Amino acid sequence: MIMSRPAGIGSVKPVDWAYDRAPMIIYWELTTACGLACRHCRASAQLEPPPGELTHDEALHILDQVADFGSPMPHVIMTGGDPMRRFDLDELIAEARNRGIGVSLSPAVTPLLTKQRIADMAALGVQAMSLSLDGSTPEHHDGVRQVPGTFEATLQALADANEVGMPMQINTLVTDTTVADLEDIYELLKGYKLFQWSLFFLISVGRGAQLREMTPGDAERTLIEWNKRRPDAPFRIKTTEAMQYRRIIAQRLLRAGQTEEQIINSPASRGFGIRDGNGIMFISHLGEVMPSGFLPTSVGNVRDRSIVELYRDTELMRALRRPDGFKGDCGICEFNRWCGGSRARAYAWTGDPLESDPLCPYKPAAAKAGVHTQHPGTSQSPAVSGATA
Repeated sequence: MIMSRPAGIGSVKPVDWAYDRAPMIIYWELTTACGLACRHCRASAQLEPPPGELTHDEALHILDQVADFGSPMPHVIMTGGDPMRRFDLDELIAEARNRGIGVSLSPAVTPLLTKQRIADMAALGVQAMSLSLDGSTPEHHDGVRQVPGTFEATLQALADANEVGMPMQINTLVTDTTVADLEDIYELLKGYKLFQWSLFFLISVGRGAQLREMTPGDAERTLIEWNKRRPDAPFRIKTTEAMQYRRIIAQRLLRAGQTEEQIINSPASRGFGIRDGNGIMFISHLGEVMPSGFLPTSVGNVRDRSIVELYRDTELMRALRRPDGFKGDCGICEFNRWCGGSRARAYAWTGDPLESDPLCPYKPAAAKAGVHTQHPGTSQSPAVSGATA
């Protein structure tokens, strides 16, 4: 395959951002029970846990398998549903820490999330927590969460976490209807202490299929704008399922005169290459292992096979770690080692996780030169990366 790169790309030895040995992060859905009914919920959570959730002994076995990855071990983010509704949460955190596994927590904002419980989590060794804030007013946020009072409760939980010294990340949903509120959310968050603000660009899975994603052009403009704001922000600004943010960061730095090597060795490269199946793995409440919670294709179950084997050796996981094998523009893009596109969105739109990310409008240099990817066993044309539903 011919690869044409713009000036500044490919001038140094390619960086191997393939996380073959182990994921950096394991998202572990402890339960789908939750007291909220969020409009975009990936898990389609319900009030009570469903039959078949992993037992306590099975959960401990998962922790043993995480340790089997060796050093450095993946960091485990316990999520849901609402992990606060998992009956053995405290013990699982303690057992993870006993094995040397780093743990973060992503709870729902319900009456279970008290200041005392946040302090308890800190005492158990939870290294960080994340909360969701999807609007700058009760009308906006509670309209997404569908439980009145959640906006004020979220701000109170954030203040409580600041007081007890729990490092905090805030996650914000980005859709065609919420994007206009980002500026006001940003101004609101500046009044609190957090280490990171993550802009989650909607994937149409679970109840999120009821909402609308942004158009590629609008998404690109939004990412460019927040990249401009990034250097002066009081906290890191990252994206979830909008990997092209890394391309935009790199393009701006290249225009400013930085070399590829300088970019690779700078803090700006934090997260480069990480995506579904490459540095990321998801374990469901039923033990199904997937590239991510937003790419709901199981590669096997922890009840039958080791998570180490499922991550390292299954065909889909291995394919997701080879961006030159992606289809369409993502496969020939000069930034694909750094970005790689959202594999979850490609799957949601086309049914093929190796297709181009339909939210990215960027046209690679090779595509402009008429170069196309070829994949054995298929004669179909690759998806157009700027397509809209």
